[in-house]
Amino acid sequence: MRPGDRVVFVLAGGLPLASLHLAAQKLGAVSVPLSFRFGAPELAYCIADAAPALVVFDEPHEELVGTALAQIPPVAGSSAEAIETQASRGGVAPAVAVPDDAISVMLYTSGTTGKPKGVPRTHAAEHYAALAHIIQTGQSCFDTTLGVMPLFHTMGMRTLLSSVVTASTWVPQVRFDADEAMELVLREGVNSLYLVPTIFWSLLRTGRLAEAQSVEKISYAGAAMTTALAGQLTEALRPRKFVNHFGSTEIYTFSVGPNAAAKPGSAGRAGVFSRIRLVAPEPGAGPDDLVGPGEQGQLAVSMASPEAFSGYWNRPDANAKSIRDGWYFPGDLATADEDGDLWVAGRVDDMINSGGENIYPDEIEDALARCPAVREVVVAGTSDDRWGQAVTAFFVPEHGFAPGEAVEQVWRFAREGSGLPSLKRPKRVIAVPEIPKSAVGKILRRELGAGHYEVLARHDLQEHA
Repeated sequence: MRPGDRVVFVLAGGLPLASLHLAAQKLGAVSVPLSFRFGAPELAYCIADAAPALVVFDEPHEELVGTALAQIPPVAGSSAEAIETQASRGGVAPAVAVPDDAISVMLYTSGTTGKPKGVPRTHAAEHYAALAHIIQTGQSCFDTTLGVMPLFHTMGMRTLLSSVVTASTWVPQVRFDADEAMELVLREGVNSLYLVPTIFWSLLRTGRLAEAQSVEKISYAGAAMTTALAGQLTEALRPRKFVNHFGSTEIYTFSVGPNAAAKPGSAGRAGVFSRIRLVAPEPGAGPDDLVGPGEQGQLAVSMASPEAFSGYWNRPDANAKSIRDGWYFPGDLATADEDGDLWVAGRVDDMINSGGENIYPDEIEDALARCPAVREVVVAGTSDDRWGQAVTAFFVPEHGFAPGEAVEQVWRFAREGSGLPSLKRPKRVIAVPEIPKSAVGKILRRELGAGHYEVLARHDLQEHA
């Protein structure tokens, strides 16, 4: 391997992948960790796009990688035995001076809105993102944190690298399992958790989270957290710090809500290295097309941030869509309150157009999550002859509720107990066995909107022309 060479990693995670990533950094190579949950076509696309000098994988993913590699031109490969033989010869590679502006890592976005996009990030950007994480979440030297977020995701990278910078203990879990994760938290005295809301939700469902008296700092990112879940976490853990981190792979920090318990749902204000604006929500709006106080706008984030990338890998089309005049447009809609705190309404792509009205799912999900019959809920638009799109609530029934009973209770709650205006009340309520999620626990709302779900029970609004 030479400085600048890209090396693809397809491993489940844990210590082996962390060690390989850090080794690549020492060599000056570019680490490209890819999701082991990609299908072979997606994996083949990413490998071909990255054009690596080497692909490294573990035994459980040998068949997946082999199928993917068969679809593209060959890259370097070695058997485990050959690598072990070479390593046994000993010797230490000479130190490599790596420039700050050299690429450190390339992360691929999840591809929920098309083909995955490569996001090259420099050593400087990774360094500043780690510093931002430490400052914004209150991470201290010698903390102990759970390393469950995968390293092909920006949250996993941040947890690892901030632990390295602060000489903290990083407790890895190869694949997330809620019961095993709770055992690690309790056994290792984990005091800091940085997770997506769905993982916090799973930890709560073990019934043991309140036992984790060592946990004093929690923070979340990757998706909105309902008021109900925030309240349950506060009650179970009584954390000293509870932070909402809002950002992306491209620019790690947009904004930070430093007190999620006091102001649940707020994304807070610009991060320590960030500048943000709310501009006109129309396509093609520029960074100077600011909205008025209290008006909803699309988020624009300055790429002058030292945490920022400089553009996508081999994707001028994506650059043209998302980058304008030195500002990055991630596709999020938000308003700012009288304190200057940001409230994210949802993504432009998640908007439901029902009867000519633009409706965003977050507020509806937050309301329905308070219904006792709801274990997990997602709102999406489904095709409808009259409305164009119908507001549809998909939910997993809470234990002890039969699907039919749960559907009727959610239907009544939406109309009588949710406080939702009529246009935001679901026209369809559907009980499903599970909510589709990505490899990092992000909800795949579009899968539901496209009809990819199993119906346990449903209630549709009966309308008359």
